Amino acid sequence: MTTETQQETLGFQTEVKQLLNLMINSLYSNKEIFLRELVSNASDAAEKLRYEALENGDLYEGDGDLNIHISFDKEAKTVTIEDNGIGMTRQEVVDHLGTIAKSGTASFLGQLTGDESKDSQLIGQFGVGFYSAFIVAKSVDVFTRKAGGDTSEGVHWSSEGEGEFTLATVEKAKRGTQIVLHLKEDELEFADGSRLRHLIRKYSDHIALPILMQQEAPFVPPAEEGEEPKEVEAVVLEDETVNSASALWTRNKSDVSKEDYSEFYKHVSHDHTDPLTWTHNRVEGKQEYTSLLYVPTNAPHDLWNREAPRGLKLYIQRVFIMDQVDEFLPMYLRFIKGVVDSASLSLNISREILQKDPSAEKLGAALTKRALDMLSKLSKDEDKYLTFWKAFGNVIKEGPAEDFANREKVMKLMRFASTHNDSDAQTVSLSGYIERMQEAQEKIYYVTAENYKTAKNSPHLEIFRKKGIEVLLLTERIDEWMMSHIFDFDGKSFQDVAKGELDLGDKDNEEEKKAQEEAAKEAQGLTERLKESLSDKVSEVRVTNRLTDSPACLVLNAYDMGAQMRQIMEAAGQDAPDSKPIFEVNVEHPLIQKMDNETDEDRFNDLANIIFDQADLASGGQLDDPASYVARLNKLLLELSK
Repeated sequence: MTTETQQETLGFQTEVKQLLNLMINSLYSNKEIFLRELVSNASDAAEKLRYEALENGDLYEGDGDLNIHISFDKEAKTVTIEDNGIGMTRQEVVDHLGTIAKSGTASFLGQLTGDESKDSQLIGQFGVGFYSAFIVAKSVDVFTRKAGGDTSEGVHWSSEGEGEFTLATVEKAKRGTQIVLHLKEDELEFADGSRLRHLIRKYSDHIALPILMQQEAPFVPPAEEGEEPKEVEAVVLEDETVNSASALWTRNKSDVSKEDYSEFYKHVSHDHTDPLTWTHNRVEGKQEYTSLLYVPTNAPHDLWNREAPRGLKLYIQRVFIMDQVDEFLPMYLRFIKGVVDSASLSLNISREILQKDPSAEKLGAALTKRALDMLSKLSKDEDKYLTFWKAFGNVIKEGPAEDFANREKVMKLMRFASTHNDSDAQTVSLSGYIERMQEAQEKIYYVTAENYKTAKNSPHLEIFRKKGIEVLLLTERIDEWMMSHIFDFDGKSFQDVAKGELDLGDKDNEEEKKAQEEAAKEAQGLTERLKESLSDKVSEVRVTNRLTDSPACLVLNAYDMGAQMRQIMEAAGQDAPDSKPIFEVNVEHPLIQKMDNETDEDRFNDLANIIFDQADLASGGQLDDPASYVARLNKLLLELSK
């Protein structure tokens, strides 16, 4: 290197300082991952150069032999990782090494708890990348030059991983990036050839580029006492390839171990936890491709940011083309990671062409089917699938609205809580529900609520408990929106038990229907009085066939918007359409009978409003005027105590 010029000292972005501190402490028990992360970055740099060189071969600068070189110096206490990939400009160094150019950084940091084990998992989901170097290094030097740039445009970045870093312009003959780690005193174990080779084979054997290290010098035993020293010829130590240097997805499945698959997942996802499952397929014929798809164990921090980068790595005939290609999988499968290597697409394909290419569309349909089949297979393992569903279930629920062609397959993957179980675990499938349906039951019944307890204790379930009919308990915010796009499953239609007229089909016998009609006639005077008393709150008052224990409940009209959708619209700053519920009363309940016999209109109005508000609360609603409810209730309690 020549004399450094244009030197300046800059401060780290606040989030980088926080992440460095957390990472050094939380990931210390798994410190050896630093090498995997830096080798992975070097591999990405080489792949980017190979892609850009498709249009501009001059970027190779006469050297198309891409590789990664790792060396160490025990005396200097350093480990060096060097690639001849794309390299970086001065501004790119600032952007990539001084900031975290990743959406959702603030929300990620907000999730950190201070618990090292939990934070370690979160950091793994976020991706540790270059900054993992500071787990073992007291300081780091980076020398880099962009491919195609002048040799005088090299950049030297240096930092001790605390508050700031320095930048300088240097002469750099070779393109690419060289990272020099100055090891901490208690991390000198990594300045060792056998240790580094072991880590490369453990974590980076799948890297398609050769990872080179200099051969170890041969051992020359000292001369025995009295013997002449042996003359040793100069030994030229050549570089040797430490890894397999073949793309993992191109190998036969029988030749790839579980550990190999897991490490490759960590390479493509930058997640340091093992994947939950994967599928590896090679397809030949009109459309030739190889795919390796993974399901993460944990949801990434930016799962709900639909604008966040997502998608698969695309290779064409083993040549890396582009990262995060989102054209192949629908949005509801955005958590799937992996690679696809096609022999049917053109090497000069772009994102714009991908969106219009019929071959790409067919490939996307095939990959979506592969992903759904993988999830279907995973669902056979209840414990693993529960882990998956907790992490990604609400994303899968976007599927029926977004992917009509695969709607039935997606619905088979869904899981819910239900009255069949005594816990809030979402383990009930629609197929399992149908298998348990009673004879003559024609509908799949469900109730939506803000949480499990509200759903489980909903008064709308009373008649279903009496008749032994299972009801799905839908408690996620997305559920009501989802159900507006689902109309039937396996020939059975859905019914919200808190909307419209309750139709139990043949489960309602003629005797019960006749008794219901008679009760409605006899209570006509009561329902009219209630309608007049609650005219500003209800659209209709009628005798219920839903209740067995509660005095009353609120029912929405069949096409009215429910509470969950109203909350979503209000959170988005939109006004929900005005509607009033139907007030259903249980004329067999003592409170309703007492109210029917009440001659004092003021007292009748107080009772009517109290019972209405209680029904609102029981369904998970929030009172518009809690103070009035409390005042009426206190007034009633005082009268009863006299």
